[in-house]
Amino acid sequence: MATYNPVQNKTGKTFERTLTYDLYTDPKVYQQEMQDIFSKTWQLAGHVSQVEKAGQFFTTDIAGEPIIITRGRDEVIRAFYNVCPHRATKLEKSEAGSKKIFQCGYHGWTFHLDGKLNKAPNFTGEDAHCVSDRCLRSVRMEIMESLIFVNLNDNCKPLLETYGDLFDRLKKFPFLGELKRINQKTRIIKANWKAFIDNYLECDHCHVAHPSFVATLDMKNYQIITCNNYSVQASMVKPDKVMGTTNLNDAEMQGGEFYWLWPNLMVTIYPGPGNMATIEMIPIDHETTLGVYTYYFRDENLSQEEKDLVAFAEQVRQEDVELVELEQIGFRSRAFNQGIYSSSEKAIVQFHEMVLEALGR
Repeated sequence: MATYNPVQNKTGKTFERTLTYDLYTDPKVYQQEMQDIFSKTWQLAGHVSQVEKAGQFFTTDIAGEPIIITRGRDEVIRAFYNVCPHRATKLEKSEAGSKKIFQCGYHGWTFHLDGKLNKAPNFTGEDAHCVSDRCLRSVRMEIMESLIFVNLNDNCKPLLETYGDLFDRLKKFPFLGELKRINQKTRIIKANWKAFIDNYLECDHCHVAHPSFVATLDMKNYQIITCNNYSVQASMVKPDKVMGTTNLNDAEMQGGEFYWLWPNLMVTIYPGPGNMATIEMIPIDHETTLGVYTYYFRDENLSQEEKDLVAFAEQVRQEDVELVELEQIGFRSRAFNQGIYSSSEKAIVQFHEMVLEALGR
């Protein structure tokens, strides 16, 4: 397990130091993370509501790899590399759609929705036997609580084994199975991906940076619990608190729960009507991150309560982005090369230990 250099204050109390800041600024670290973290961990790919009917598909990128998710005629959802086995051409260019068959735009090879080769026009007669087994390459995929996860590591542990009792915890929210992917927003964040995760995993900054969040939730009883490859933060709504037009004590969810899943996924369930949001921090380079924010509700026609909830969440996230972008400036400075953990930042300690272990440091 990773170790840290301790530092003592004047009272003799010992504090552990954080990751060194070069791990947030070094291009070589980013390259190693893509290989040793993102290519070997479960990554959120999408939601079953995106492929409700046979023939529906969507495309995405996971750790730099083009991926296609589709529901076959047999109603089975599958994941493949979005790459033609003939000459490596990207197969499907659309972000989403519905098809009876996939066709490569280079030489016209076609594939069934289950990935099997249909026709290879430039291989005829005896040559056809040479390519009869040239199917789309599948990707490890599992579905939990209607979320579709993929892992580029064919030998990875199953999702349930990876995250322990996480999905048992989520079963207390019966509405999750009723939700649909309603909309998605992205933003470019001028900071290392780990800076946003660090920010998400503690609430020491909440009293300073998130006045609406602190005004809504009971911070005196705010909990942070570390678990197997994930952590959870939770609190209840303050008595008689109103968000927009909603009295939150009459709401379906009277508290908030905020989950982090190793390495870069966050799942938030806010007070109010049945809801879920996912946040993905996808590295673009060593100092730039794509933040992907996806909202899930029962119906695409949002009620005023749901609109208020989205506005609340967006305000908190914008406040966080401003913080981590300022932090990235400091990471590049020669002023300091490490920070110090407070005793309430145990979830960050867990995250940092996992980063160092994955990088072999």
